[in-house]
Amino acid sequence: MELAFERRGTGPPLILVHGIGHHWQAWLPVMDRLAASRTVIAVDLPGFGVSPPLPTGTPYTAESLADAVASFCTVLGVREPHVAGNSLGGYLALELASRGVVRTATALSPAGFWSRAELAYCQTALRATRAAAASIPPERLARAAEAPAGRAVLAGLLVAHPARLSPAALVAGAQALAGARGFDETLATFTGLMPPAPPKVPVTLAWGEHDRLLPRRQAVRAARWSGQRVKLLKGCGHVPMSDDPELVARVLLEGSEG
Repeated sequence: MELAFERRGTGPPLILVHGIGHHWQAWLPVMDRLAASRTVIAVDLPGFGVSPPLPTGTPYTAESLADAVASFCTVLGVREPHVAGNSLGGYLALELASRGVVRTATALSPAGFWSRAELAYCQTALRATRAAAASIPPERLARAAEAPAGRAVLAGLLVAHPARLSPAALVAGAQALAGARGFDETLATFTGLMPPAPPKVPVTLAWGEHDRLLPRRQAVRAARWSGQRVKLLKGCGHVPMSDDPELVARVLLEGSEG
């Protein structure tokens, strides 16, 4: 299907997939670093950012969203790209790796490796964050984003260093979260989300040291699933791209070699 996206650079194609409630702009801190040696394509998932929703009657599930990303690659004429994702996007990257339709997959704090209690916390925290984003008038949101304390309140769940987010990026991210048409249905399906089937291509997993949404202890389960060590993103939170762009770009480049 046709989705909104941003393309930069030259080299082997690398598809970037955001988390639930976010948009392709989440990858802006690392895109130019990646574009020096990759054709980087950051995409808005169906019903998120400015992409159209899934077709009527198609449920929002990890499988249907992965289908949409695979279909999007076909529309662009991109065969067996590298793929990387964060949170829900990380799960989708691993799902595509389990299908063998990508060359490599890199997942940053992927969803799906939680305990029952951790899942309940994640869903509650995300619902509360979305409700807050939707309830704040635009002018008040802009003022809060300008102040360090306001950025900490607005983004502290997702990033380790809210001060490194620009006010404009924070406002845009909050508006994307508030307006995400696919959010509620997708979040509800997290209840039945299990780790994907074993991957058929090389995968790289990395976890934020200070992830407050999906605590890094979940990396132990991800390591068992993948049969390999999970990289620790030191000083980073759940959405690590703004916390340490250089580190995240290096992990994505190493993961998409070959």
